[in-house]
Amino acid sequence: MRDDAVPPPPAQWPPVAVIIPARNEAKFIAASVGSLLRQDYRGLLTIIVVDDDSSDGTGALALGVADGMARANVTVMPSLGLPAGWTGKVWAVKQGIAAAEALPLKPQYLLLTDADIVHAPDALSWLVAYALSRRLVLTSLMAKLRCETFAERSHVPALVYFFQMLFPFRWVSRTDNATAAAAGHCMLVRTDALQAIGGVDTVRNSLIDDCALAGELKPRGAIWLGLSERVRSLRPCANLRTASELASRLAYEQLRYSLSLALASIAAMFTVFLAPPLLALLAQGPASWMGLVAWLAMAVSFQPTLRFYRLSPSWGLALPIIALLYTYYTLASAYQHTRRRGGQWKGRLHIDAPSLQ
Repeated sequence: MRDDAVPPPPAQWPPVAVIIPARNEAKFIAASVGSLLRQDYRGLLTIIVVDDDSSDGTGALALGVADGMARANVTVMPSLGLPAGWTGKVWAVKQGIAAAEALPLKPQYLLLTDADIVHAPDALSWLVAYALSRRLVLTSLMAKLRCETFAERSHVPALVYFFQMLFPFRWVSRTDNATAAAAGHCMLVRTDALQAIGGVDTVRNSLIDDCALAGELKPRGAIWLGLSERVRSLRPCANLRTASELASRLAYEQLRYSLSLALASIAAMFTVFLAPPLLALLAQGPASWMGLVAWLAMAVSFQPTLRFYRLSPSWGLALPIIALLYTYYTLASAYQHTRRRGGQWKGRLHIDAPSLQ
C-alpha cells in the first residue's frame, strides 16, 4: 500500500518526540537529523538521538547540525551499558523513550526511526494526520531503499517483494486479520498504546523488533504499513557480499529459529519460483507451457515493485535467480545460528542463538 492518500489536518497537532538510536552512523546522522529539523510540522517536535557507544563522533555530528540550524529541540544522550537480554538498538530506543516521557509536555506520539533515514518535509505531518484520521496505534512507512548499484538493483526490489508476500500490507491494516508487521525505518507509535503493552521491553531481545512490536500493538488497535517516497534510506549496498550479509543476518529469526519452517520455506521457494523456469526450459508439451505461463505470471507480479524503484521490467524475468539467492541466504542464516554466530551487526553479536529445533 502506498501513502498516496491525503489525510485531513487535525484541529490541533499533538506533541511528538522522535527517537533515533545511532551506533557509528557518522556518514548519515547529519542528513537524517537535518531532514527532521526541516519538517513542516506545526506541533511541538522534540528530537532525541541516543548515541549507542559510537566511536566515530556520531553524537557530536548530530549536535553540530542542530547548532548550525540554531535549533534547540535536539537532545543527544549516551546509551548506558547494554544489559543482558537486550539488543543494542532496542535498549537505545528504550532510553530515548524514557527521556521523552520525562519532557515537560509528554508526547502523544513517538516517531521511531533509523539514523540512515531522511524524511521529506511533510513526512511527519502526513504520518500524524493519517494516524489521527484512522485512529491508528501504529503507522509505519517502509523507506525507499537505495537502488543504484548492481547489488542493490538485484536485491532491494526482491527484498520488498518477498516482505510483502510474507506480510501482505492489506492484511496488516485489517483489524480482523492477525497479520502484523512494520518497518523500523519509520514507525509512528501512539504513546499510550506503547505503555499499555509494557513498552519496548516486550521486544527487548528481538532482532526483527519492528515486526515484533507490531505484533504486540495490533491487539491494542489498528495498525498500518505502506511504501513511501517520503522516507528514504541513505545506506548503500556496494557489492554482492554486503548484500548477502545483510539479507542472511535476519532470515533465520524471521523463521523463529525453526528448522522445519526453514525447510518448508526452502521447499516453497523451489516450488513457486524455481520449478516454473525449469519446466519452461527443460520440459516438453503442456508442462513446458505451464512452466512458461507461471514464469511470466511471477514476472508480472514483480512489476509494481520494479516500477516503484524505476527499474526495467526485464528484471521480472530474473526473479527465479534472485529467489535462488534468497534461498541460499536462508540456509546461510540457519548455518550461522548453528555456529551461534547469528545476528551480527556493527561489532556486536546480538543474539545467543538457540539450537536448531
